[in-house]
This record gives sequence, C-alpha cells and structure tokens, in this order.
Amino acid sequence: MAAGKGTRMKSSLPKVLHRLAGRALVSHVVDTALRIQARKVVVVTGHGANEVETALAGAFAAAPLEFARQVPQLGTGHAVQQAQSHLDDDGITVVLSGDVPLIGTDTLQGLIAASAGRRLALLTIDFEDPTGYGRILRDGEGVQAIVEQKDATPEQRQIREVYSGVMAVPTRLLKPWLARLDNKNAQGEYYLTDIVRLATVDGVAVVAHRTEDALQVAGVNDPLQLAQLERAFQQRQAQALMRQGVRMADPARFDLRGTLVCEADVEIDVNCVFEGAVSLGAGARIGANCVIANARIENGAVIHPFTHIDGEKAGVTVGHASLIGPFARLRPGARLGPEVHIGNFVEIKNSTLAAGAKANHLAYIGDATVGARVNYGAGSITANYDGANKHRTIIGDDVHIGSNCVLVAPVSIGAGGTVGGGSTVSKSTEPGGLTVARARQASYPNWQRPVKKK
Repeated sequence: MAAGKGTRMKSSLPKVLHRLAGRALVSHVVDTALRIQARKVVVVTGHGANEVETALAGAFAAAPLEFARQVPQLGTGHAVQQAQSHLDDDGITVVLSGDVPLIGTDTLQGLIAASAGRRLALLTIDFEDPTGYGRILRDGEGVQAIVEQKDATPEQRQIREVYSGVMAVPTRLLKPWLARLDNKNAQGEYYLTDIVRLATVDGVAVVAHRTEDALQVAGVNDPLQLAQLERAFQQRQAQALMRQGVRMADPARFDLRGTLVCEADVEIDVNCVFEGAVSLGAGARIGANCVIANARIENGAVIHPFTHIDGEKAGVTVGHASLIGPFARLRPGARLGPEVHIGNFVEIKNSTLAAGAKANHLAYIGDATVGARVNYGAGSITANYDGANKHRTIIGDDVHIGSNCVLVAPVSIGAGGTVGGGSTVSKSTEPGGLTVARARQASYPNWQRPVKKK
C-alpha cells in the first residue's frame, strides 16, 4: 500500500518516495516482496500516483509489477479493495505498507508459513508504548480482533501487543471479507483490520506471528522518524560488515546506499558514503569523508580523504596499490592501472591510465589513453571537446607532460616524448619527440628536455 499523502513530511514529494539508504521507501518494500518469490507485486497508489508509478516502473522494469489506484483514500481496507481484481484466488496475499521499508524476507516467510493457505496470519510485536497502533485482542492463543487506537477503550489501550500492518491471508478468503467491510467507526474509514472479526465469524483461524525486531515494522511519518530509521539501518549495515572483518574508525559515521563487497583487511575511516555497487579489494584503505559510487577499488589501493569517485553506469576502476587523492575526482569511465597516482584537485573522466602513471596536482584528463609511467604536470588539461564532439588524446608510455599544458584532441603524443611547460599541442608527435611553447623556444634556444632519473 503506497497511497498515503504523509502530511507530516512537509513535502510535495509522495511519502513513499522519500529516500532511505539512497532508495525510495517503497522500493525497499517492492524489493523484499520480489525476494520472497511473489507471483506479482501490486502497488496501490493514490497521492502522487503518477510519480510513484513512474519511479517504480523505471526501477523494476523487468519485475511482475502492477498498479491499482485508490482515489479517494478511504482507509486500508478500501486500499486493498482496489487491488483485489489483480489478485489470483489460488494464492496467498501478503499486505505490506510502502512506508515500512525494512521488513525482512525471513519474517515474511515465517508469516506465510503461519497462514499455510488456510489461516489469516498477522505480524505482531510487543511495544512498551503502543500508542497509535491497533491492539491485538486475544482469545487464548488465537486472535479475536484488532481494535484501532481511536476506537479502543481505556482498558484495551493498555494492551502492549499490536498489529504491525503486515498480514498474510488466503486470497480466496480475503475477497469475500473485503466485500463485507463497512466504515462504521470513529474515522469513517474502511479498516482492513476488520477482516479479523469477519474471519472469526466465519470460523477461520486467526493467528499471530510475533517478531521482536522493531526496526522491521517501523514506519515513517515525519523527517525525524526517517532520520532515526536511516541511522538504525546504517548501524546494522556497519555491524554486518565489521563481522565480516572490515575495520571502521567509527561505525556511527558510515553510510551505505547500495551494495559494498569487501575483501580481507579493508579499512574505512569516518564519514564515508558508498553508493551503487562498490567493491573494495584486500587491504584497501578509504580515508575520511570520501564519497564512492559504482566503483571497483583493487587490492592495496589507498583512497585519501575527501576524494569523490562516481562511476555512474560506466563504472570506475582503481588498480592495485594506486594512490588517489586527497581531493581527487574520478568520473565515469576512469580506468586506472596498478600503482597509478592521482593527486589533489585532479579530475579523470572516461580515460585509461596504465601502470605507474602519475597526475599529482591540479589537472584534468578526459577522453584519453595514458601510457605507463607517464608524468602529467600540474595545471595541464586535455581539451577534449570542440563544442560539438568529443575527441580522444593518446599519450604513449614514458611521456613527460610539463605544467600548464593544453593537449588539443584529437592528438597523440608518441612514447618517450616530452611536452614542455606552457605548451599547447594540437598536432601529434613522433615517439621521443620534444614539444615546447614558442615563447620558451625564443627565450631559451638551447632548452633541453628534462633528464629522467634512473
């Protein structure tokens, strides 16, 4: 169910599209439904329906996803009524809330087993303060009814066992119960919880499947709850990684908004954010305040503080024992070989740097192929865009690029060549060639290329 407006969020964005760990709340729920092998996932939309449906259709293009509209919104029972035409009579319907994002697959599988295709199974939990939740009224081991907070008597409000909003029910039983719902209550709404009473009238067993994990049933109604759930979720992710051997300077200052796969002896400093799909090789070290998205960091690489890596769809690769940053930026398509050095305020985009290449200061390398052991000077750039098209720069092995150079693509610098500081290069050079700025040639006719240290 994803039709609610969520007025306490104080936002024009539909509540279920607010983000937790980098994804919409409702996306977490849909993903969980798919992991339990749901035959189909029916999302009931209402407020912001077009936005919600567009977002989910894009995120789950290949999934068995269907939509039902609830207009106007007249309660949870009314919401499920809109979806019933999508439901197959021979299945079990699992009802989930789009703003309760962290329900677990094991929990849902246990709930489905409790239903067993013949019972109404409710997911319940005991709360010290159950305010706002529907209370479970028991008859021995079975459940007799659920009474909503506004309809409960003072005695009923003392009950600590509450309904989480999640249920599993045989569809062939659900549909007749939905048809018998009414809105004779304090809210004037059609409560889905009233099917408990209808089940007992019909002699169908109603069972409670208890969970002790409050995080799995926690909903989001305002920014404070969203922030609290984010921190709790991130803490769990950090703990899971540390159990696998990852060393974190402070797990309370860690954010994972995607997937992170780590090999042995990985170290992560404070305030790092990982997005998309990221892998860290054995012995990789991530400095403080780094943002890394869609990247593979290979064994022994060091990412110094304040580095921004975002591979987007193309991805980024950082080779074995490379040193990146601080304050470096790697953009989509950056492919760095082993022992590459990328220093402060250097930006790499859609470029390959072979083993041992170095760009240590204030440089831009875009749409380039850079050979092994190249030394790329401070202030130098590849001018890869002519206003209409992008062109490639080829730099051979062992080339020395001086400071403040402009390489105007398409251009090739032959292996072993030297480009003197301040030069603008728009014509390709032969291997071992020397290119210097005209002003420097005039002032220093005997200028020689630098002697490389052995």
